[in-house]
Amino acid sequence: MNYTLHQLYVFLKVTQNKSITKAAVELHLTQPAVSIQLKNFQDQFEFPLTEVIGRKLYVTDFGKEIAIAAEKVLNEVEAINYKTLAYKGELSGRLKISIVSTGKYVMPYFLSDFLRRNPGVDLVLDVTNKKQVLESLENNEVDFSLVSVLPDSIQIDKVELLPNELYMMVNAEQVFEKEIYKVSILEELAVIYREEGSGTRYIMEKFIENNNLNVPKKVELTGNEAVKQAVLAGLGCSIMPLIGVKNELNNGSLQIVPVKGLPIKSNWNLIWLKGKKFSPVATAYLDFIQNEKEIIIDASFKWIKDRNRGTGNKELKS
Repeated sequence: MNYTLHQLYVFLKVTQNKSITKAAVELHLTQPAVSIQLKNFQDQFEFPLTEVIGRKLYVTDFGKEIAIAAEKVLNEVEAINYKTLAYKGELSGRLKISIVSTGKYVMPYFLSDFLRRNPGVDLVLDVTNKKQVLESLENNEVDFSLVSVLPDSIQIDKVELLPNELYMMVNAEQVFEKEIYKVSILEELAVIYREEGSGTRYIMEKFIENNNLNVPKKVELTGNEAVKQAVLAGLGCSIMPLIGVKNELNNGSLQIVPVKGLPIKSNWNLIWLKGKKFSPVATAYLDFIQNEKEIIIDASFKWIKDRNRGTGNKELKS
């Protein structure tokens, strides 16, 4: 056998994603390149590692065993690299963070300088919905999580980063002339919802429930970007985080409809399990956040501070 570390890595990503296409995206390779590496690796074994039934890829039992071994080998190689950097006096290791999907407009700004200063640190950033973020945190699979709705079922510590404000958004072509509308306007419009498990959906549903509104769920989409595109296309309105629509508000393609009780306010929080034993990398990152967060906020999020935020600032709990 003469397989390479690169082939092990490609094979592992294919088994984790159960898809050549998804593995190619994650690896920043073309789909044919991944297929070739997978075939070259698989040809070295007497038994099949994967099989395709219909259009779906399955990992065989033998393939699962090889994937476990591949992960162990790659982890050992990674450990060698980290030890080499540590011997040179550089901070090295892996920083694992899970964030809710809207957090992609926030988290990169709180990571870029840290990663630039510490090139020996590898970042694993999982962008998903609130339910899966909290599951990964509770299972101790990540160092930190970024959420806008704090859990009440997990004991955590936190650092508050910046405000999260949600407004009613519609596309710019619709006409709304009143200075402020009653919340009942939501019963008259097509409201676009995020998927189950989303923190934004939870906040919106609590607002609708607290105001005793009857708003049918006719449109439900996965991800903030999908909701934003639907609103831009005129499919309806949605209650959306301000952080994700800055450009659309600036270029005039979206507008905020003033509604009594809005914006809904919470805060973006970096959270971690209470009592967690941090790695040196995680400890260094927490120190970085605590020392640098105000500088980052002033540099990248001053536009939020400058807005008229309305009244009320009760932090939502799940």
